[in-house]
Amino acid sequence: MGGFFFKSKNPKELVAWYEKHLGLKTDDYSCTFWWKDKGGNDCSSQWSPFADDTTYFAPSEKQFIQNFRVDDLEKLFKKLSDEGVTIVGDVKTYGYGKFGWILDSERNKIELRKPINNVFQ
Repeated sequence: MGGFFFKSKNPKELVAWYEKHLGLKTDDYSCTFWWKDKGGNDCSSQWSPFADDTTYFAPSEKQFIQNFRVDDLEKLFKKLSDEGVTIVGDVKTYGYGKFGWILDSERNKIELRKPINNVFQ
């Protein structure tokens, strides 16, 4: 699991609540949980509230979006496309990863991420 993102009526207030009561240290985007994979590599998972009016989860109407780390985004997208899975938009590349989006059978949006250069892996 790469992360869990969800809509909130007041993200700043909610972040303050989680910091006060559960000790989550959240920057402008998320709280990052660092861990090691089976090979001992540094990895992370993010927790992040989004404003209620965000369009980032579209076309899903759900209040959340899941993020999964993948090894080969292009290969996976080819496979998913061949299987008839709905792909949302184009793959986006940033200095910290490549991102792509799909819809599951209930039209829940899923974000897939291939980390680049071990940043936020």
